[in-house]
Amino acid sequence: MEKIRVLFVCMGNICRSPTAEGVFRHAVKRAGQEERFHIDSAGTHDYHIGAEPDRRTQQAALKRGYDLSALRGRQVSREDFERFDLVLAMDRSNLANLHRLCPTQHRHKVSLFLEYSRNFSEREVPDPYYGGEQGFEHVLDLVEDAAEGLLEALAAMKK
Repeated sequence: MEKIRVLFVCMGNICRSPTAEGVFRHAVKRAGQEERFHIDSAGTHDYHIGAEPDRRTQQAALKRGYDLSALRGRQVSREDFERFDLVLAMDRSNLANLHRLCPTQHRHKVSLFLEYSRNFSEREVPDPYYGGEQGFEHVLDLVEDAAEGLLEALAAMKK
């Protein structure tokens, strides 16, 4: 069986996109679907290549049972658009950056992650980097909801 390849993207790949990667991995594992997916995250900028997720991101995630400590920042490459089936941006700014980088034939793979949200009207995951602890909690709320919605959408496509 060919795996569904999902890439989550934010600006620096130390807050939102690693959170989405970790939460979606957890949802996939809980659903017993690990063999169906390849999951990764990246940033549109090269600020944090090789860095672990932000300490506050890791702390907030760990409180909810998500261990992000093994993840490391990387930058999106043009090859990612060929390798991945879905490239999911955390906000419109990163979506625009992805569209500029993405070859035309792969544009259909690129969208906003929160399009899969079921319980929130927001369509952008806000960057919590310059805010307080509550920002990281809000990111987790949004990401958990969208991860479940994404998993449901992909399960429905399989049928």
